[in-house]
Amino acid sequence: MTDAPKAFVTGWPISHSRSPLIHGTWLRELGLAGSYEKIAVPPDAFARFLGGLRADGFVGGNVTIPHKEAAFAACARRDAAAEAIGAVNTLWFEGDALTGSNTDAYGFSANLDERLSGWREAETAVVLGAGGAARAVVHALKAAGVADVTILNRTRERAERLADAFGAEAGGEGEFEALAPRFDLVVNTRPADPDGLAPADVRAIEALPEGALVTDIVYVPLETPLLAAAAARGLRTADGLGMLLHQAVPGFERWFGRRPAVGEALRAAVIRDIAGGS
Repeated sequence: MTDAPKAFVTGWPISHSRSPLIHGTWLRELGLAGSYEKIAVPPDAFARFLGGLRADGFVGGNVTIPHKEAAFAACARRDAAAEAIGAVNTLWFEGDALTGSNTDAYGFSANLDERLSGWREAETAVVLGAGGAARAVVHALKAAGVADVTILNRTRERAERLADAFGAEAGGEGEFEALAPRFDLVVNTRPADPDGLAPADVRAIEALPEGALVTDIVYVPLETPLLAAAAARGLRTADGLGMLLHQAVPGFERWFGRRPAVGEALRAAVIRDIAGGS
C-alpha cells in the first residue's frame, strides 16, 4: 500500500458521479496527499472488486447504484444506519474487516439543518416515493423525532413495505392532494418530471398549511418543479444538492483523517459542473 490513502467510488455506470470533484476539492483545500477515483464495475464483477481492495491499495470508498445492497451483504461489520437502511454506500477497513455505513440519512439531515431551519420541529411529514433513497430519508426523519411519517408511492404495496419497516403510514401517490393539509414537511425522492408537476401535485402544494417546509433530494435540476411550485406559494424550500455534499463528509474523514467543511465554494463548483453537463 502506498503512503498516500487511495479511495474510490464505484457503480454501474459511474461516469456521471460528482464524488471525485467533491473529494478532490477537499484534498486540495486541506493540502492532503491522497487520491479518489471513479471505477466502473458491473454487478457480476463486484464481489471480485471488493476482494481486491486491499491488494489494490485502497483504504475504502463509496458505493452507488446498483451495488449498495451487495456491499451491505459483503461487509463483515455494519453501523446502525446501514443496518436500519439495509444498504451501504461507504466502505472502510477496521483491521482486516470490511466495514460499511450508509451516510445518506446523515447527509439528508445535515442539509436540512443548514438550509431548512425548523425541520426537526415538524410533527407530520410526507415522503413521496418508496425507493432506496426514501428508506434513508424515513430513517433520518424518525431519528430526528418526526413522529408521524407517511409514505406515498405510485405502487402502494411498496410504500406499505417501507412503512412497516419504520412504523410509518403508507398510501398511494394519488392521495397526496387529499392529505396535504396535515403535513408540516414534504420530502420528494422521486425523479424530477421534465414536463413539470402533475395537476394533482400542484393542487397538493396549494393545499399545504402555511409554514409547511418542502425539500427535494433531486439536485438535477437544482430547482425541481416541486420546489418551484412551493417557492411560488411562499413556502420555504431546500434543494437536494446539500445532501450529496454532506453525505460525503464521514467517508472523507475516515479515509483521509480530516473532517472537511461543506462550503459555498464547493457547492458552486458542483453547480458549475452540473451546468456544464459533464
